[in-house]
Amino acid sequence: MSGAPRGGVGRRLSQLAVALGCVLFVGGFALGALLYQPYAVPTDSMHPVVAAGDRVLAQRIEGRQVRRGDVVVFREAAWGDAPMIKRVVGVGGDTVACCDPDGLLLVNGEPVVEPYLDPRWSDSPTSYEVRIPEGELFLLGDQRLASVDSRDQITDVQAGSVPAEAVTARVEATLWPLGSVGLLPRPTGFAGLPGGISGSGPLVPLCWAIVAGLVLILAGGLYGPLARRSSRSGHRRVPKRAGEAQ
Repeated sequence: MSGAPRGGVGRRLSQLAVALGCVLFVGGFALGALLYQPYAVPTDSMHPVVAAGDRVLAQRIEGRQVRRGDVVVFREAAWGDAPMIKRVVGVGGDTVACCDPDGLLLVNGEPVVEPYLDPRWSDSPTSYEVRIPEGELFLLGDQRLASVDSRDQITDVQAGSVPAEAVTARVEATLWPLGSVGLLPRPTGFAGLPGGISGSGPLVPLCWAIVAGLVLILAGGLYGPLARRSSRSGHRRVPKRAGEAQ
């Protein structure tokens, strides 16, 4: 008699675990699909952070959410018809210049250390100094020697910048190839400038929710078979009482 209540409690707990796991697992995927969008990187202009052929995951954002150092997805007619991925190095009101004697980018006269750059490709082939109009962004590729970016759009009357509303997403992680999977490095060199840098997105908590949901589903699903196996083993080990037929 005592085994039944315990078995009933175990079944209820396993069902609760499966239900909660489904909520976390499905909910995590659904929220992730709502907040994020995958992109294929077509060129090496952002090497080595992301390379041509990489698949990245970008959080959907509005232009007003952009901060210096963000790697963003944007679409601007003057740059072509396809979405492009570049790094924001200046926002409206900034003066961006290249470069100081150490080859560092200057934003409002402050040198910016960018450890994610490959030293072999980090020197800019041109010198410039531009003031970014309000509501616009100055964008560079991390492979400064080869990237086609805001520098190529500079004219006597234009700063080469793009409207902030052209931005549709902020790249947060690399999904493929497997050897490159992970979050993008934080652009800490911009942290001391007004407005700071963007905070971490919800990607990591969502991943943990999905993993936790999967674990709960598996654990709850395994309870029934394990409980039945334990019950059968217990029955086989019960000794026969004296006087029972052999």
